[in-house]
Amino acid sequence: MNAHIEIPPETPKMIHFPIEGMTCASCVGRVEKALSAVTGVVSASVNLATERAEVSVSNPSVWPELIRAVEATGYSVPGKTIELAVEGMTCASCVGRVERALQSVHGVTSATVNLASEQATVEGTAEVSALLAALAKTGYTARDVARDIAEDEAKTARKDAEQALLKRDLVLAAAFALPVFVLEMGSHIIPGMHSLIGSTIGHEASWLLQFALTSFVLAVPGLRFYTKGMPALLRGAPDMNSLVAVGTLAAYLFSVVATFVPGVLPEGTVNVYYEAAAVIVTLILLGRYLEARAKGRTSEAIKRLVGLQAKTARVRRDGSIVEIPVAEVTPGDIVEARPGDRLPVDGEVVEGESYVDESMITGEPVPVAKTAGSEVVGGTVNQHGALAFRATAVGGDTMLSQIIRMVEAAQGAKLPIQALVDRVTMWFVPAVMTLAALTFGVWLIWGPDPALTFGLVNAVAVLIIACPCAMGLATPTSIMVGTGRGAEMGVLFRKGEALQLLKETRVVALDKTGTLTEGKPALTDFVLADGFDRVEVLAHMAAVEARSEHPIARAIVEAAEAERLERLPVENFASVTGYGVEATVGGSRIHIGADRFMRKLGLDTAFFYRLAERLGDEGKTPLYTAIDGKLATIIAVADPIKASTPEAIGALHDLGLKVAMITGDNARTAKAIARRLGIDEVVSEVLPDGKVHAVKRLKAMGRLAYVGDGINDAPALAEADVGLAIGTGTDVAIEAADVVLMSGSLKGIPNAIALSHSTIRNIRQNLFWAFAYNTALIPVAAGVLYPVFGVLLSPVFAAGAMALSSVFVLGNALRLKRFIAPMMGETSPSHPPSASVAAPAE
Repeated sequence: MNAHIEIPPETPKMIHFPIEGMTCASCVGRVEKALSAVTGVVSASVNLATERAEVSVSNPSVWPELIRAVEATGYSVPGKTIELAVEGMTCASCVGRVERALQSVHGVTSATVNLASEQATVEGTAEVSALLAALAKTGYTARDVARDIAEDEAKTARKDAEQALLKRDLVLAAAFALPVFVLEMGSHIIPGMHSLIGSTIGHEASWLLQFALTSFVLAVPGLRFYTKGMPALLRGAPDMNSLVAVGTLAAYLFSVVATFVPGVLPEGTVNVYYEAAAVIVTLILLGRYLEARAKGRTSEAIKRLVGLQAKTARVRRDGSIVEIPVAEVTPGDIVEARPGDRLPVDGEVVEGESYVDESMITGEPVPVAKTAGSEVVGGTVNQHGALAFRATAVGGDTMLSQIIRMVEAAQGAKLPIQALVDRVTMWFVPAVMTLAALTFGVWLIWGPDPALTFGLVNAVAVLIIACPCAMGLATPTSIMVGTGRGAEMGVLFRKGEALQLLKETRVVALDKTGTLTEGKPALTDFVLADGFDRVEVLAHMAAVEARSEHPIARAIVEAAEAERLERLPVENFASVTGYGVEATVGGSRIHIGADRFMRKLGLDTAFFYRLAERLGDEGKTPLYTAIDGKLATIIAVADPIKASTPEAIGALHDLGLKVAMITGDNARTAKAIARRLGIDEVVSEVLPDGKVHAVKRLKAMGRLAYVGDGINDAPALAEADVGLAIGTGTDVAIEAADVVLMSGSLKGIPNAIALSHSTIRNIRQNLFWAFAYNTALIPVAAGVLYPVFGVLLSPVFAAGAMALSSVFVLGNALRLKRFIAPMMGETSPSHPPSASVAAPAE
């Protein structure tokens, strides 16, 4: 019998890379289409605002094909510099092997290795993971040393150079276009100007001067439109540059014919439109320049985060303190921080005491006390004391680097609302060119004399006014600014689409321990059954619970340690999921857990029923201990509710949301907590695997956001429409979440939801403006108002309106930088009792 073995599909890998040369939404559509056509590509998403592509591939080896696909559409993938710290090299032959291994990777243009510094510098477009894999095959280990400050600085420098070039071209275009505008339009606007020109330089000389000046404008500052737009048109994939190129060339060439061979034109049509071509180029350059400045401001959040990375570190080496580049710090190094220093890497304090300003991570303004054993984060600022700490994470592994990657990933995401824009813009430019040709034909056939002139002017106006820049920028710029503002508040969107889903949330479900509460319960009550000794029972319980990682277990162990009880040896320890723990201590079999565990063991808890009822009403968690099959004690544990919890739940209610709590506590205890906090729905006595079913059930009430912090919350975080992880929780929970609340405070929940509302509202405003602008003005440019009102739209005004549309969208998105969260700063002093409210632990 032949067995069928099913091989699981390979997990898709995400590749991110920059793309240069895109100018509008149609560019985005073409690049996405080209990337999606590459064999092995699962999905491709391109962001105009960040100028980056995110491609999911089944095989990373398709990387060269991706670059070729981008270049085939007329755009480019810029190279980058990667610094690798290589371990294991001992001689010059090692250097040669490492260089050859790196140069064999697709996308590497050059690789140089320094044996003394044990570093490799790689130029090109290769992925870091591919470089590390190539070195691993040759027997060397390496790591990416700096999330690459050099790469970030190079990107910033490239943007600055692009902006400076735009500014130069704008000044040149304006200087040469102004005389053309005055000579031509002045004759129509200023009385006597036409006669003055005729009696001085003459109209023929005026046209020749306009020809020379306009030729310079088109050939020098305006050359970018033709070198990019015409090849795109010839490939059958016209973009915004194509619209500008065709429109301005049509006006310019018609004017050249009218200037040098007027006899070939029909009578009454000999006019020049040099000013239209020159001024259109100038106005579009103005729009591009303003757009570049505004786009630079949308990414300020990332720039600020990158700016928080220290450049050097003071490290203990060979008995002395040396100052070295932060890229050279290695895990295990002892780093010293003086008062006022920005910490260079993540670490654990080994000496000293101080307060550290962690507002860049958490959004909380109050400095945090640090002593020996405390964790510190790179990028935070040491306040008054001196600290020495052991480096635990460096380079791209630091929390700051991870935050930057999270923010960049969210900024590059596409929301579901973007799907409509993508569908429209794919066909928009070809449709506009068809409409422009149709406009020209209609005016030529049915228009009044001079029909050729009317047809040309209106066709050019349609081409110029219909640029889809505003459409392409409407969504990504708002996402960039919104997610950047969130990072400043300590709210990290790991997935950009969470912005839209949070806005649609109707129910917020909260885990209890570590989320609503501090997660540090304490033993409050200890009542014995007849015939048992307190010290003996507590010692046995502590011995068993020392093997458990549950917060309640820690409370019992700490109570025993406080009484300095002897730690007894434990055998046969086992955790009974959802019920409790069991083990053998000194020959006795111990069971510790909830009342359901005792019932499962066949023990009657009626003796403690009234006491358990009272403890539950007080918001405490009652637990039982059985020794050798006999009920020995009932204990109670309470976990203080976080100071921010009552205010945060109130803020969620103010946003019109229902609040639910999911807990493993018994129903009586859970309801007591819910009453104190004003929680609407309670799901109690839930086993860990039952949280997913609880989330599914609550989703029937509307789109649901789940907030948790533990490993057992990961499945529920993934099941929810939006998962929010408390940043002080476990890595597993954070990885499963869509949003991370870095401060550990529930204030981040209403802040994140309010930011989501503002960002989606901002996107809708942008999309309305972008679509309404094109819908309204394309018919006007085509001349539909002329038969009734005698109104035509000059190509010059069309260019101005087009430039302003993009600037308006960007300016509107930048308003999100001023977003004020509903719960900024510390918990309001109007809620002082909240910190002392006792809550049970799960």
